[in-house]
Parts: sequence; C-alpha cells; structure tokens
Amino acid sequence: MGPNWLELPRDITSNILQRLGVVEILTNARNVCPYWWSICKDPRMWRTIHMINNETSPDVDLVKICRYAVEQSCGELEDIEIVSFCTDDLLQYIASCGSHLRRIQLTKCRNILHKQFSEVANKFPLLEELDISFSNLCKDSLEVIGRSCPLLKSIKFSRMFSKDIELNDDAFAIAKTMTKLRHLSMFGNLLTNVGLHAILDGCPLLESIWVPLLKDLDLRECLNLDLSGKLGKRYQDQIIYLRLSNYDVDGNWYDHDNSCRKK
Repeated sequence: MGPNWLELPRDITSNILQRLGVVEILTNARNVCPYWWSICKDPRMWRTIHMINNETSPDVDLVKICRYAVEQSCGELEDIEIVSFCTDDLLQYIASCGSHLRRIQLTKCRNILHKQFSEVANKFPLLEELDISFSNLCKDSLEVIGRSCPLLKSIKFSRMFSKDIELNDDAFAIAKTMTKLRHLSMFGNLLTNVGLHAILDGCPLLESIWVPLLKDLDLRECLNLDLSGKLGKRYQDQIIYLRLSNYDVDGNWYDHDNSCRKK
C-alpha cells in the first residue's frame, strides 16, 4: 500500500506542488482533491511565477493562465519570469498586482513596446532585478526604468545594432538614472570608452559588467572598447568582474578566447 499523500504536513505538500510548473498546477494538480485545491489557492504559492513558451502545448492559453496565477498571488507576487509570450495587456495586469515585485524577467517578449512599459514602470518601486533581453525596448525605456525603480541593482537588456555603429545612448541612460546598479549585462551593445566611462562615473557601486556580442560578429570588430591605459586600470580597480563573450540571436552564449577577466 502506497503512502497517503493527504497525511503530509501542509508546508511539505505546498513545497512539493511548487516544484511543478504553473500550467501543471492550474490545469491538473489543484484538481486532484479539495486539500490540494486549498493549498493551491494560498497566495504564498504564487509569490514566484516562472512560465516559458516552449510551444509544446499550443492549445494552452499561457497569457490567460499567467494572468490567473498573478491574480492568485493577491498582491504578494515577488518574482516573475515570462519567456516569449508576454503582451502589453498582460504586463499592465501584472503591474496592477505587482507592487511587491523584486525581480522581473521578460525575455524574448518582443510584443512589449516602450510606450506600455513606460506607463507601468512606476508600479514597481521595490524592483531590484530586471531582465528585458531580446525585447523591443529602447534607451528611453532604460531612462524610465532607472527613474521609476530607485532600488534597481541588476539589469540585463539587448540591442541588435549594425557593427558599423557606435552608440553610447544606452550607457548614458544607465549612468544618469541607475546609481545603485551592481550588475549590468548589455547584449550586443556597441558602447565605446566614452560610454564605459559614463557608466563607471554614474554607477559607483557596480561590481560586474557582461557585454555579450552577436555570435556572427568578430569580437575585435564589434567591441568599441580599448581597455588599455587609464581606462583599463580604472575598470580593474572598480569592477570585480568583466566578461566579454559572444552571444547568438537565440540567447546562447560562448566565451571568446581571453574574454573573461577577473580581479
């Protein structure tokens, strides 16, 4: 005779159920019995929501399920990860319920536009970590984020530039508005020494910088940084970890020879 799962303490059962995916919990697990249904309605179950569109269940409405999961958090949501399916409307709903959010990851969510993100950024006053990699947000979005989220410590974002362009707009936006930043990842960015100087000046608490580049571009061609001389000495004195590695458009990375430097 097998174990009686209903005799497990509530906190252990909750821990087990939390190891399932959001879709599995809401479409199957909570329907097993009234006891599990009760546990799955507890807002503490939904402080963390991680959902990925892996296209294995095309009939599942991920936006609808995510919205329901956010609703179940009853305002206690602290950490949300959405990969490849977030929309402006869903982001608006998350913002209306997410005043306690400390971590947001919206990767490959290209349907989110600057206008909508700018309208909700001030709804995340406690935000400490943000990942907007492979989105359509711009340098204006970075400024809004910096001004709206004063506790921000870590940000990841991407820019798909031509290798013939040198742009420091992102760097200036970060330097101007993210003074408490500690960790920075800039995917495919072509900042120059001027931009790096601005970041070092504006973000005195910065500990690590990761500058992944597009895989089909040569590191020596794309990186418009000269880390010799005074700038090199300064980053060695101020930054604990600087990684320069190649990144492809699908989010897979590989290190280039001599690309990792550590104090």
